[in-house]
Amino acid sequence: MSHRRGRVGVGRLSKSTKANKQNSDLQNLYSQKAAEIKEITHRSALETVQKLQTRLAEFAREHRKTIQTDPAFRHKFLQMCGPLGVDPLSSEKSNSFWNRNGMLGVNMGEFYYELAVKVAEVCRTSRSRNGGIISVSEVRTILMKRKAKFRFALEADDDECNEDYSSGYSNEDILTAIQKLSKLGSGFRTVKVGNTDMVVSVPTELDNDHMEVMRIAKEMISNDKDIGNSSLSEEGNGITVEDVATRIGWKEQRAHRALVLLLGEGMLWLDRHDGKEYYWFPSLWKENLI
Repeated sequence: MSHRRGRVGVGRLSKSTKANKQNSDLQNLYSQKAAEIKEITHRSALETVQKLQTRLAEFAREHRKTIQTDPAFRHKFLQMCGPLGVDPLSSEKSNSFWNRNGMLGVNMGEFYYELAVKVAEVCRTSRSRNGGIISVSEVRTILMKRKAKFRFALEADDDECNEDYSSGYSNEDILTAIQKLSKLGSGFRTVKVGNTDMVVSVPTELDNDHMEVMRIAKEMISNDKDIGNSSLSEEGNGITVEDVATRIGWKEQRAHRALVLLLGEGMLWLDRHDGKEYYWFPSLWKENLI
C-alpha cells in the first residue's frame, strides 16, 4: 500500500514563525540592554575620571611650589597624571586641563621646553668630543656648572624657593625633556648602557652589536673603578678588539667591525700604543668621573 507524504500544516508554520519572532525580539532586547549597560558604565567611568581630575587639580594647586622646586615630587606627580589621561606638558593652552582648572601658573610644559633647549645645546657643543652620545648625568652636571635657571622654579616665592635652582631638576626631568625632543623627529633619544642612561643626539642607528660593545666598555670602567686599577688593558681604560671578542665570545672580525663604525661616528677615540690599538668611549669614562 502506498502512502502519500503529508504537507506541513498551516499550524506548524505559524508556530515556527511565532518562535522566530520571539527569538528576534529577545535578541533585540538583549542588545538594547547591553547598549544601556555599556552607556551607563561609560558615563560612570567618565564621571569618576572627571572627579579624579578635579581632585588632581586641587592637589596641584595645593602643592604648586613643591612641584616647581622638588624634582622627585614632580616626577611622582607626572606619574599620577598619566593614568587619568592628563598631560601637564601639553602646550595647547586653549584646551589645556590646567587652563580649565586655573592651573596655568604651574607651566610645566614651558619648563620642560626650556630644559629640552638647554639639553640640546649641551649635546650640540659636546658632539665634537663624544660623537653625539653623552650620559644624562653628565648633561645635568654641565647644566649645574652653567648654573642654568628656569622661569618655572623662579615663579615660586623667593623666600620659599630653593636658591640653588640648578639642583631644581633631576635626571628624570632631563629624560622627560628628551622625550619632548624625540617627538619632534630631531634624532634625540635615550639608550641604556648597563644601568646608565645615555642621550644620543645623532641619527646614527645603533644595533645590538654596538650596544654590546658599549656595555662591555661600561663594565670594564666599573671594574676598573672598583679595584682601583685597569682590569683588562695595559693602557688603563681603553678597550681592544681582543677585549670585546673575549668578553662576548665573538670573532675578532665582528668586534672590529662594531668598533670601527663607532669610531667613524666619533663616539670612540682611538689610541695606538706599542703597536696596539685602544678604543675609548669619552662619554662613558666622563660619566664615570661624575
